[in-house]
Amino acid sequence: MNIAFFKKSKYTFIFLIFFSIVALPCYYFLVKVEKRLPIYNPADVNPKLVDKSIRMFTKNHTISDFHLINQNGKKITQEDYKNKIYVADFFFATCKGICIPMATNMVKLQEHFENDDDIRFLSHTVMPEKDSVPALKAYSRRMGVIDGKWNVVTGDKKHIYELARKSYFAVLDEGDGGESDFIHTENFILIDKERRIRGIYDGTKFENMKQIIDDILLLKEEYE
Repeated sequence: MNIAFFKKSKYTFIFLIFFSIVALPCYYFLVKVEKRLPIYNPADVNPKLVDKSIRMFTKNHTISDFHLINQNGKKITQEDYKNKIYVADFFFATCKGICIPMATNMVKLQEHFENDDDIRFLSHTVMPEKDSVPALKAYSRRMGVIDGKWNVVTGDKKHIYELARKSYFAVLDEGDGGESDFIHTENFILIDKERRIRGIYDGTKFENMKQIIDDILLLKEEYE
């Protein structure tokens, strides 16, 4: 009786060891895989946010190449964001409305990830005709922008507006980037290291910053 009991206990003990070594890591891996941010393609987003020429696409969307100028007069391209996770938005320096809480919230994100080299920020002016390099430099100083961490950029208006509509899905209104065209959006867009959209948030709401921080940390796990 005792021998049978001890044999049974032995097999139970062996099973528990096997379960701990093999089954639990497998379970953890499956749970971890499930906790992934979505990958946004044109067909996944409110059609009003997407240029009508690409609304039908269901996969492989990435942020297009860009050529912009930052607050220091430096040329900024995708190479400056290669292998980086970043948050993008659209603003203008003299805005007295939604841009104020957006800038405040972007500063909070910059502070949180100040020492994390994987994370960057990118703010595009929607009024490049007024937001010159000196204007953006003055704005950056007021906001405490950290050079190399957060680029505040200007450039060709049509190029910026096309990025907003065809790459970042940030704008509700259609337009051609012409002289009379004007966009104004509160969206923060989270981009991964493959240039894919992984999150879209209302950047005017302070409570959304915790969600962005959590999502960035979750996204970082995909690259570990």
